[in-house]
Amino acid sequence: MMNFRTAIAILSLFLLSNLVKAQYTMHKMISVGYTYQNQSFGEVGGKLLFLKNDDVIYRLGGSALMGVADSKFAIMPKLQADVLLNFEKNVDFYHSYYFLMGAEGTNKYIAPKIGVTLFGMLDLTGGYAFPIGDARLNGKEMKGLNINFTLNIPTVFIHDMFK
Repeated sequence: MMNFRTAIAILSLFLLSNLVKAQYTMHKMISVGYTYQNQSFGEVGGKLLFLKNDDVIYRLGGSALMGVADSKFAIMPKLQADVLLNFEKNVDFYHSYYFLMGAEGTNKYIAPKIGVTLFGMLDLTGGYAFPIGDARLNGKEMKGLNINFTLNIPTVFIHDMFK
C-alpha cells in the first residue's frame, strides 16, 4: 500500500511540475551561504526560481548545512520555500530589492523567516527555529534565533563564463 501512495505522490509531483512550467519561467541557481542556528553552518545547495512577472517570485531549494556541533562535524539536509515580493510597477530600479518571506526545514527544526534580497541573488533573512520533537544535533538543541546570509548564483552566469 505504501508503494502505491509513493508512486501516486511522485506522479502527481511530475504532472504538477509540468503545469507550473507551462505558466512560469523557471531558472536554476546554485546557492552558497552561512546559517546561524545555535551553531555556525556553511550551506551549499541549489534552488529553482519561478516567475511569471517580476512582482512576485517563488523559490524552492534544497541544500546541506555543514558545521561543528558539540565538537563533532555534522551535516543536516535543508529544504526551503520563499516568496519574493516587490509591487512597484514599471520601474526597474525598484526591482533591485525584494522583501522575502519563507520557511526552511531540516530533520531537526522548522524555521519561518523574513528578510530582504538584492536582485534575488543576495539574501539576508532572519527567523526563529522551532525544534521537531526532541531532535538534537550531536546533543545540541536546534532552537531559537535563525540568521541566513546566502548568495544565489544563476547557472546561466556559470555557463556563460565558460563559453
